[in-house]
Amino acid sequence: MTDVPRQTYPFTLPDLPYSYDALEPHLDEATMRVHHDKHHKTYVDKLNEAVAKKPELQRLTLVELLSDIDKLPDDVREPVRNNGGGHYHHDLFWNSLSPAAAQGAARQPDGELAAAISESFASFEKFREQFTDVAARHFASGWVALVRVHDTGKLALADLKDHDAPPLRKRTPLLIVDVWEHAYYLKFQNRRPEFLTAFWSVVDWKKTAQRFANSRTATPM
Repeated sequence: MTDVPRQTYPFTLPDLPYSYDALEPHLDEATMRVHHDKHHKTYVDKLNEAVAKKPELQRLTLVELLSDIDKLPDDVREPVRNNGGGHYHHDLFWNSLSPAAAQGAARQPDGELAAAISESFASFEKFREQFTDVAARHFASGWVALVRVHDTGKLALADLKDHDAPPLRKRTPLLIVDVWEHAYYLKFQNRRPEFLTAFWSVVDWKKTAQRFANSRTATPM
């Protein structure tokens, strides 16, 4: 599988890690096709267009570009912020979802991740309530992520505008949900809360736990 955070120019769109219909009946095949093949691909294409103009940036990984966004040249800063963030977040979103969960596998974490969630949010139920509330109330387009804060080791929520990335030198995203309308409009129209209910039915807690374990030994840089 392509390691998107460590991709360098030219950036590429990996295949979905499962079939388009693998998350049915919770997330529909039609949305997955348009979302991945059209929206995500567009972000990759536009990111490549921006970085093609700056040979000095082409050796940098996607995470390095997003981590030093304020240091980028003025004429590519916003294209990299928007399209690089779109590429990064979408890849994490696809890998936050699980066909096994869609078929009834574990719908909540266990082990060290479960303990960390309880420590930071009091319980899994309170974490889920807080995450869902932030995602439901998010104004306009963006993302909501569960992140590990490097300095404290605690977990927190990141409410992200448009495709803005969290400060990746300081926080590691573990789980993310897309609250842009293109993520759910074909099936749920304007009913974002229903989409969020469906999201919880397909979360890949195994991969989330692995990202949590990795974050405890190394930063994503």
